[in-house]
Amino acid sequence: MYDYRIITDSTSDLPVKLIKAMDIEVIPMTFTVGEDSYTNYPDERDISSHNFYDRLRGGEMATTNQIGPVTFAEAFETALKAGQDVIYIGFSSALSGTYNNARLVAEKLALKYPLRKVCAVDSLAASMGEGLLVYYAAQMRQNGSSVDEVYKWLLSNRARLAHWFTVDDLNHLKRGGRVSGAAALVGTMLGIKPVLHVDSEGRLIPVEKVRGRRQSLDALLHHMQNAVEDPEGQMIFVSHGDAPEDAKYIADQVRKRFHVQAAEINPIGPVIGTHSGPGTVALFYLGKDRN
Repeated sequence: MYDYRIITDSTSDLPVKLIKAMDIEVIPMTFTVGEDSYTNYPDERDISSHNFYDRLRGGEMATTNQIGPVTFAEAFETALKAGQDVIYIGFSSALSGTYNNARLVAEKLALKYPLRKVCAVDSLAASMGEGLLVYYAAQMRQNGSSVDEVYKWLLSNRARLAHWFTVDDLNHLKRGGRVSGAAALVGTMLGIKPVLHVDSEGRLIPVEKVRGRRQSLDALLHHMQNAVEDPEGQMIFVSHGDAPEDAKYIADQVRKRFHVQAAEINPIGPVIGTHSGPGTVALFYLGKDRN
């Protein structure tokens, strides 16, 4: 058993095999599709990502819920009572109130357990961008880094975590207020595909508009070409909203062009997918910065 526990939420969209192999604890978030409520477990035991996206395609509406303070307190205190320190890496505070719930709990428990360390890190990231920070934290722990070393690395490097993604259906961004109704209508008619990223403050920012699906996928690779650092030594993550062939295209191109150490593909879970919609493809890596 490690002397500190790494905890994240299910918006990190990490593959189950990595969660198990790297001993990462994932707190699942909850969501609703139509009249049905589910828990976003990484192993999709409640609902498969394919089924979830099919229901969105069929016109059903989905909503999501934050993780509450009680859930965080239970998870953190279980580790503390076992004599472990805690590093929690959470969903961007600019996109959800979940991180702030965790931070408040961590501050209270730090007073209750003065001999233990309870570190809450705002990833300023989403989906496998958040997951990539968790992966590197777990890798550092495997290599013998202390809780303080991992905490400092996360704070120093989270602004290097580049997120680039494109969506297939503008209407989901319209519901989230990211594009106007008129822009969504015109963009859909003209085959416009927006390219977006998550900035250094953890906000979702539209960057450019591209006509055509393949062109939008290639735009992700273009941005990586301009910003990636030391790709040969990196793990690259690709996530998708029930678009496995497009995700494979991105991963194959990344391996071919950048000779990366490894590339992992995983579906975007329902909590993130509620807002990004089916057909989303996202690329995550470490760069000079997030631009």
